[in-house]
Amino acid sequence: MNKQNNLKLETAIFAGGCFWCTEAVFQRLNGVEEVVSGYTGGNIKNPAYREICTGRTGHAEAIKITFDASQVSYAELLEVFFATHDPTTLNRQGNDVGTQYRSEIFYTTPEQKKLAEDIIQLLEQEKVFDSSIVTAISQEKPFYLAEEEHHDYYNEHRQQPYCQFIIDPKIKKLNKHFSKKLKNGTI
Repeated sequence: MNKQNNLKLETAIFAGGCFWCTEAVFQRLNGVEEVVSGYTGGNIKNPAYREICTGRTGHAEAIKITFDASQVSYAELLEVFFATHDPTTLNRQGNDVGTQYRSEIFYTTPEQKKLAEDIIQLLEQEKVFDSSIVTAISQEKPFYLAEEEHHDYYNEHRQQPYCQFIIDPKIKKLNKHFSKKLKNGTI
């Protein structure tokens, strides 16, 4: 039987700051078939990066993940999402500031919405973070692919200072806390 026939493909859409960071993290997870960077949640069609950077489009930098739910669950994706960005800062991730860098989950099914709500509630009850979680949960909206130069950015530009100082620590954290969930041979 063909491997493709055994896949249980689903979609997850997350905004957690710069899409270069989130793309690099989720590309390394076992069961993730594809991660693409783009824009969602805003009010204009086919936005360009230069428009997103103004913060006036309403769009967030986001990633669309196609994953095999028989290998990695949506709950596991949420666990990695919350562990690899700061869900307590409104419209900001580190030095990246603006509504385009907000923390938001765009659910594609009612089950995803419920799971995201339950996990946020649990994280809050357990006081995992020093501040309250500000991650929004919204229904999926049109997703627009980012320009080609943004795709696979970390893997293509590891020597760039942004990659070394911002993304490398996220990858190290991923390797430390989720090593059993990583694809073979990824760093």
